[in-house]
Amino acid sequence: MKSMMYQAYENHMDLTAPWRTGAAAALKYLNLVPQGVSDKVFGRLAAALELISRSSLTNARPPYGIDSVTVGNRELKVEEEITFSTPFGSLLRFKKVDGPEQPRLLLVAPMSGHFATLLRGTVKTLLQDHDVYITDWHNPRDIPLNAGRFGLEDYTEHLITFLDKMGPRSHMVAICQPSVSALAAAAVMSEDNHPARPATLTLMAGPIDTRIQPTKVNEFAKSKPIKWFQENLINYVPFQCKGGFRQVYPGFVQLTAFVSMNLERHIKQHIDLAHHLAKGEKEKAEIIKTFYDEYFAVMDLPAEFYIETVRDVFQEHLLPQGKLMHRGRPVNPASIKRMGLMTVEGEKDDICSIGQTLAAQDLCTGVRAYRKVHHMQAGVGHYGVFSGRRWNNEIYPLLRDFVHVNS
Repeated sequence: MKSMMYQAYENHMDLTAPWRTGAAAALKYLNLVPQGVSDKVFGRLAAALELISRSSLTNARPPYGIDSVTVGNRELKVEEEITFSTPFGSLLRFKKVDGPEQPRLLLVAPMSGHFATLLRGTVKTLLQDHDVYITDWHNPRDIPLNAGRFGLEDYTEHLITFLDKMGPRSHMVAICQPSVSALAAAAVMSEDNHPARPATLTLMAGPIDTRIQPTKVNEFAKSKPIKWFQENLINYVPFQCKGGFRQVYPGFVQLTAFVSMNLERHIKQHIDLAHHLAKGEKEKAEIIKTFYDEYFAVMDLPAEFYIETVRDVFQEHLLPQGKLMHRGRPVNPASIKRMGLMTVEGEKDDICSIGQTLAAQDLCTGVRAYRKVHHMQAGVGHYGVFSGRRWNNEIYPLLRDFVHVNS
């Protein structure tokens, strides 16, 4: 019965869709009422209608919305270009029109319930000095069952393929969860002397060795046998979707877990949103709406990828123990040579604690000491490692210089 929960959820959303559509239509007409006509009453009604119209999740990727970037003293137009694509993901380039030649950089986005657009701020910052590509993962609910499976090794293989398409001397920056696959891809490519192996590898807040100072997230992953995760969290994609009957860890289930961790905060945010809307405080309301437009855009995870990640990375710690395999061969980080390695951690990270990413430095014994860089950013949590003021002003300049020195 647990495997039918996603179907029940989808049926419920289909049944309640007319209410949201109706509220949106009513709000459109209500906004035509001249200001000053019972502002207080109409303001509250408009706020209620907008909250009703927004009371759903979206399963489609939001736009990146990066139209231009400042490079030096020039404002350059940015165009999105799909360089290569598979059923599960696209290699998306943010091409600067008439821009200078800059180091090519692959930004590896996590596959963890949200779309790669969660990194748009990271992309905008990187675009100033780099030719940026991103792993734009597709929602499994939209991928037909005949496209096959997608596990942890498939993720790693995608990185190898994407780097191959980008060409020699590219750079790779992995955010959080995919640090394991990024390190594995770099090791396999180095061992094969692949011409497109990355010139540098940067791992940011990634779970290379979660035995080090385990967080609550790490402890939860080890608190249940893998069979529990399979039986309680894996569902079938609803039949009315393109990916009908594919097994996934549903995005709405993941979001429920995230929201429950800070439930009071999310409730307060929506109360504040209602007050701002009722008072006509559009700018304040827009800040909250923009955040939740992204936060409530959810992506399912392929069941194989989720289960293998929990088992191999968080329960059995295969990579730091030298037991991780890729396509039937052991992954050997010591084979990485002639490559720069940078690791970044946040002092207050409660998802990936201090030391877990730094562990990569000890595993990569073939990298010369002068090509290794580690940075622990004071005062930031998990998301502050790759977004926000300190990322822009303190972490990014170090990463930029590291990439350019090794280009």
